[in-house]
Amino acid sequence: MRMKKLSLLIVAMLFIMANVDAQILNPVKWSVASKKLNDKEAVVFIKANIDNGWHIYGLQVPDGGPISTAFTFSPSNNYSLNGKVAAPAPKSKFEKDFGMDVPYYTKEVVFQQKVKLKNGQPVVKGVVEFMVCDSERCLPPDEHAFTVTIK
Repeated sequence: MRMKKLSLLIVAMLFIMANVDAQILNPVKWSVASKKLNDKEAVVFIKANIDNGWHIYGLQVPDGGPISTAFTFSPSNNYSLNGKVAAPAPKSKFEKDFGMDVPYYTKEVVFQQKVKLKNGQPVVKGVVEFMVCDSERCLPPDEHAFTVTIK
């Protein structure tokens, strides 16, 4: 009986340690900046630095694939979005788990959103939703909130 309890304790500790390790993984670091183009327009840059061996998915992943990287911007009276989020062309590869070619980024990618300025020094707020994977696993979809003041 004592050996059975010890075995259960060891198994429980392994599960706890595995969960703690999963919570520590943060292979994508986000940063944000802006550039005022003129009195009426600016660009917001949202940069992802991705750890070696990991990747995030493109903005337009086909249905049935992994979670696309997506941006949501908070409405404001001080600015409006000018077009959609732009990004460099992603790489693409066949992923057998999804049975399709999927667009992805490694190492570093900078997304850009143009904004029309209305008044003052607008504060652009938003959230990026993304999914990060390596060759062995994917982490659950995550979100990163960002804020930048256009000066």
